[in-house]
Amino acid sequence: MNQDKIVVVMGGTSTEAEISRQTGQAILKALQSKGYHAEGMELKPETFAEDIRKSGCAIVFNALHGKYGEDGLLQGTLDMMGIPYTGSGVLAAAVTMDKAASKRVFVAEGIPTPRSHTYYRHEMKRSLAEEIQQEFSLPVVVKAASQGSSIGVYIVETPDDLSHALHEAFEYNNEVLVEEFIKGKELTVAVWGNEEKKEAFPIIEITTASGRYDYESKYTKGASTHIIPARVSEEKAGEIRQLAVRTFTACGCRGVARVDMMLSEDGVPYVIEVNSVPGMTELSLVPDAGRAMGIEFPELCERILEMAGFRIS
Repeated sequence: MNQDKIVVVMGGTSTEAEISRQTGQAILKALQSKGYHAEGMELKPETFAEDIRKSGCAIVFNALHGKYGEDGLLQGTLDMMGIPYTGSGVLAAAVTMDKAASKRVFVAEGIPTPRSHTYYRHEMKRSLAEEIQQEFSLPVVVKAASQGSSIGVYIVETPDDLSHALHEAFEYNNEVLVEEFIKGKELTVAVWGNEEKKEAFPIIEITTASGRYDYESKYTKGASTHIIPARVSEEKAGEIRQLAVRTFTACGCRGVARVDMMLSEDGVPYVIEVNSVPGMTELSLVPDAGRAMGIEFPELCERILEMAGFRIS
């Protein structure tokens, strides 16, 4: 094993593979700019274990979004091989990737989150759209349970669109989460740390030209604006940052994770979801929050490695 070699794993076969490659390349470039022996690796699930073994790396920098990288599969494989890696472990990754599972954690831990219900594909045999309209007031948010980057997420405002959104979401997953719509400010808070110490980054408020922070808004230059710090009072900011750390802890995260929230018009913060492998592209939120703390991107990558046990030279 090369004691200094870092392998940045990216790409793969998920719906977020291209964004993962952008994240991976940005991390790779940052580490190499600091003089680290870092190499990129495109994920091939069927040969991953052998590819990593042959690389002789000391640590894996996980830049995978979606399937394999955020659901615990990469983490479990590396645990069995005894190779350290950045970010959360198996359980935290699996729980945060599954929106229905993370909802159960939020509710059990008393973390404020929009009211929701999980539906399964076989239930489409019933008049599911009618049931949902009886249970929730429109608009509602329909989400495929295990996708990221706002893929498979639909804000439904009319009854005519509800059945279509359900069919689309079930194309991605057997489970679909239907959630009450919270009108207000869209916020996100990155948290980093481990069991001993955790710290919240500055709060980011997200505004978009379209009014929705969807896939296009996230990854199209100029389509969204990150306001740092968010336009909230100092007291409210403290409450939101504490809530982010509580959520990070409840899900068992480590390294860096991003907690997405909605701040309702009456000032109540609601946790929407947690991203255990947040994006690290030039348009991504966590690097922006890091810069607001005075931490440039290469140093941010170094600190993530350090939290995973890698010796920083």
